[in-house]
Amino acid sequence: MDSLTAQIIVTVVVGLAYVVGLTGIVVPVLPGTVTLVIATLVWAILIGGWTGWVAFAIVLVLGAIGMTTSYVLTGRRLQAAEVPMWPVYVGIASGIVGIFVIPFLGLPIGFLIGLYVSEAVRQKDWTKGFTSAWIAMKALGLGILIEFSLAMLSTITFAIAVVVHFVSA
Repeated sequence: MDSLTAQIIVTVVVGLAYVVGLTGIVVPVLPGTVTLVIATLVWAILIGGWTGWVAFAIVLVLGAIGMTTSYVLTGRRLQAAEVPMWPVYVGIASGIVGIFVIPFLGLPIGFLIGLYVSEAVRQKDWTKGFTSAWIAMKALGLGILIEFSLAMLSTITFAIAVVVHFVSA
């Protein structure tokens, strides 16, 4: 197998890792931004050249900003609303169970039900539980939106690097 064929295979595999990473940001069962960063690092190591390393540096910075911003914003909004993290963890666990009960739709449905029920139990009031769960959903949604947006910028960076690499090869 010649060098160009190997580079194409590596690039396709890394591209598939990007699909998994982008999916993982929205579906917390799969690894997200970390997958994008590691995939780009592997691509830079195996492909070599300045395009791979510049792409890795940019993806690393975007990934760090995305994960940090998502985590800090979500945490601050939950803290400001006095919503602890354990109902979110219950929601995630319920979502994982939901995947097996209702394929595809089970994750969001299970998450929402788990979050709502745990908040209602914590608040000892079903109405307050709904309000609190809604605040948590908005905070998590904003965090996911920010992280996903930066991950899409990482994907664009990778795509440009691939084009530049193969055009100049």
